[in-house]
Amino acid sequence: MMPDKPPSPIEAAVEVAAFLESAGVPYVIIGGLAVQHWGEPRSTRDVDITVMVPMESVDTFLQQAALRFQTRLPDAVDFARRSRVLLLQAGNGVPVDVSLGIPGYEEEVMGRAVTVEWPGGKTVRIIGCEDLIIHKCVAGRPRDLEDVRGILQRQQGRVDIPYIRRWLQEFAALVPEHDVAGHFEEALASLRTD
Repeated sequence: MMPDKPPSPIEAAVEVAAFLESAGVPYVIIGGLAVQHWGEPRSTRDVDITVMVPMESVDTFLQQAALRFQTRLPDAVDFARRSRVLLLQAGNGVPVDVSLGIPGYEEEVMGRAVTVEWPGGKTVRIIGCEDLIIHKCVAGRPRDLEDVRGILQRQQGRVDIPYIRRWLQEFAALVPEHDVAGHFEEALASLRTD
């Protein structure tokens, strides 16, 4: 007997994207699925999505999403109001984190997103390469920095370096825990020495 195939994050992302598109909610897929597209392939077990919902529509959106998908917390909507992250589960059981975007930079992220076609002919919106690098540098975890190096390696010559530097300088004051711009420069330098 063959073991059960693990649930597909891609199928989960397509399901959630279809819901968001039908509701007219701008979104981008971020996280591991975006890394698979732009950088070195790696496994992921969840889906991370950022959405842009007008402030006056947030409660309605949270309620609709919590009705459409199973939530991962009993008080998921209240948690999302506080944390700006709605913890859902797709129909196939894959965890989905839906982050509420903040006007400003994340509106630009939405505008720079790309539409990609996944197996089966389904299309979804994925965060642009440069914005994924920015997200990863701001997060600053070791795995994120490996992802930045992999993305830069795979996308050599096709990355808007000034755009990344400009936004990392903006975020540097907001993230004093680590050197967001330095992480990027180190990753960039490592490509020149490999």
